[in-house]
Amino acid sequence: MNDPRPDVFAPAKLGPVTLRNRVIKAATYEGLTRKGQVTDALIDFHVRHARGGVGMTTVAYCAVAPEGRTDPRQIYWRDEAMPGLRRLTDAVHDEGAAVQAQIGHAGPVANPKANGMPALAPSRHFHLTTQTFTKPATRADLDRIVEAHGRAGRMAAEAGFDAVEIHMGHNYLTSAFLSPKVNRRKDEYGGSLENRARLARDIGRAVRDAVGDRIAITAKLNMDDGVPGGFWIDEAVQVARWLEADGSVDALQMTAGSSLLNPMYLFKGDAPLREFAAVMKQPTRLGIKLVGRHFLKTYPYEDLYLLKDARQIRAAVKLPMILLGGVTDRVGMDTAMAEGFEFVAMARALLREPDLVNRIKADPATQSLCIHCNKCMTAIYGGTHCVLSTEPAWGSARA
Repeated sequence: MNDPRPDVFAPAKLGPVTLRNRVIKAATYEGLTRKGQVTDALIDFHVRHARGGVGMTTVAYCAVAPEGRTDPRQIYWRDEAMPGLRRLTDAVHDEGAAVQAQIGHAGPVANPKANGMPALAPSRHFHLTTQTFTKPATRADLDRIVEAHGRAGRMAAEAGFDAVEIHMGHNYLTSAFLSPKVNRRKDEYGGSLENRARLARDIGRAVRDAVGDRIAITAKLNMDDGVPGGFWIDEAVQVARWLEADGSVDALQMTAGSSLLNPMYLFKGDAPLREFAAVMKQPTRLGIKLVGRHFLKTYPYEDLYLLKDARQIRAAVKLPMILLGGVTDRVGMDTAMAEGFEFVAMARALLREPDLVNRIKADPATQSLCIHCNKCMTAIYGGTHCVLSTEPAWGSARA
């Protein structure tokens, strides 16, 4: 009765929304959409996580513009996608959970060959995976993308989502502008941190203006790109303060790494080089076999591996914060609560066991079966799942 920590399994407010508990299924691209449309398999995926006990599940990844997709199957916000999105949110709500949509623009991480449109970036950049150069975004491009984020937020509210998560990490477009490694512009969007953060702040305000207080707004913000000369924690502290001052977000989820330059930096654990090579086309497959170990590096895994850096953000802002990274058991959840984080986000552990939250609630000694082999990362091309599980968290990919 005298424990000052919030109970992770008690209801909690996130902006205007009350979640049934403080556990959020983090965004993990599901690979279950078809031609930009929701499938029954995608609904099954999120229903199973909702049924498994999370307070909120996150649909990833919903691009704000067609050229902002990393995969041509991905949802992008348009009228044709709305009926399927409404079916998805209704199904999750029927299980008692909330649901948020991750919105963003992949920028230099986008796949220009599959999209049939150039990938946009702050500056010209060669993308190893797609063997293409990016197109520096013009002011007109940026104005359009800011407006598209606002439209995405408004459509998410109309589709029944309880929240949107603005993707500001992993060197997707907003994160790429924040990074001095990727952003070499000389205009008002480059150079100083204030200039590099201009796009992030404009997007946050556009989404807030579009949705008001109808739904919650969270932001996934990088703390560290994982490369020399990239975005770093001291700059992330200031950007977090600016987002708080702008009143554009209800909570922050801190992340790390670069899908463009160092993708394994976020995940920690094994780097599944053989499995990545197997799902890639030539010449990328040969490149991974020859030099993949220099790009897909191995970082030792430990529980709560982002906590050390996230503490610095926690100390700098009063905004609610969501702790991501190695949350696998009740001990980790309670540690996050004791450290001042209002929510925790789980990803790989729930791919392994979608009902893990319910089982931890029933028995606090429950341990995750996830071994952090990261082979689930290579499963996105056929439907994201734990390759060690005998039962994926979705049914057949019915359209």
